[in-house]
Amino acid sequence: MITWAGWLITAFGTLHTLGALTVEKAATHADVWFARGLWDEGFQSMSPAMSAYWFSVDSFGIPLALLGLVVVWMGRRGIVPPTFLVWGLGAWWALDAYILSVYWNAIIPVLAILFLALGIRRARSQRRADEPAPA
Repeated sequence: MITWAGWLITAFGTLHTLGALTVEKAATHADVWFARGLWDEGFQSMSPAMSAYWFSVDSFGIPLALLGLVVVWMGRRGIVPPTFLVWGLGAWWALDAYILSVYWNAIIPVLAILFLALGIRRARSQRRADEPAPA
């Protein structure tokens, strides 16, 4: 379950970034990005190029995909991820869902959080069962 959760987290981050670059056409602003056109911009009046940059390349997608790969790596080695990952991802998703009031796009993060929580619980139960009884 931990490995499945890692792959779902990786998929969510990757799909967000690739979707922003392609479907939302953020990549059409790449010429401005690479010409250092964002260097003098601030957040007060965000241009379409800056908005596209924050929505794609500098969004949560890439770090989330990397976090998912770390969870996959841990799962394959029998390392149980810390519980704070479940709480942190769950709180982040809940805050995002509350602010945006968008629940229809929640299937991947919710499944990832559930799989991660169940995987951690199962691994801890297995670890307790494998411990020798006190003498």
